[in-house]
Amino acid sequence: MSDRVMGDEIEGMIRLIGPGGAGKTTVGAALADRLAVPFIDLDAEFTARYGDISASLAAHGYDAYAGQNVALCSALADGPDRPAVIALSSGFMTYRDDVHPGYIRLREHIARSEQTFVLLPSLDLETCVAETVRRQLRRPFARTAEREEQVIRGRFSSHASLPARKVETMRPVDAVVAELLSMLRGGGRFGAPRAAAGLGETA
Repeated sequence: MSDRVMGDEIEGMIRLIGPGGAGKTTVGAALADRLAVPFIDLDAEFTARYGDISASLAAHGYDAYAGQNVALCSALADGPDRPAVIALSSGFMTYRDDVHPGYIRLREHIARSEQTFVLLPSLDLETCVAETVRRQLRRPFARTAEREEQVIRGRFSSHASLPARKVETMRPVDAVVAELLSMLRGGGRFGAPRAAAGLGETA
């Protein structure tokens, strides 16, 4: 079966979760292209509907932003039942339980869905921290190296402990997408991460 035919057989959303710098947007766009389905970046959707995220955080605080983000994600999930790939915001799985009435249930559903994948540069903490900081510092909105390290150290265990399948992204994007396609076809054992094969220009 071809990848593009397979896209017609997907029901609902394929969700990519993980910390900032994990490659969710790059991999998600490439995966959606291979499957010929829409790609949704939750951060971009938030910006389109509510304005700049940094301005929203400054004006209303993190919990208010998180609550709006959960509501937005829920609305997208409740929309037309069409296949799509969505990259969730980096902190989405780590919000406070009470940021939105439906957050706990939504988070649990996302964490246990067979169409959810956790992207991490590496499943080794120190390697993941070093690579995440390297990637984040290349972005125009990067925080200091110390702050980026603090954030990834704080979020690593939350993502690594989720029951969703894990995919390491310190390799070419095509290799990451190929593994995701294999998992979607049932080639990967649920909950069991595969070892990364080689290092190259990363997602």
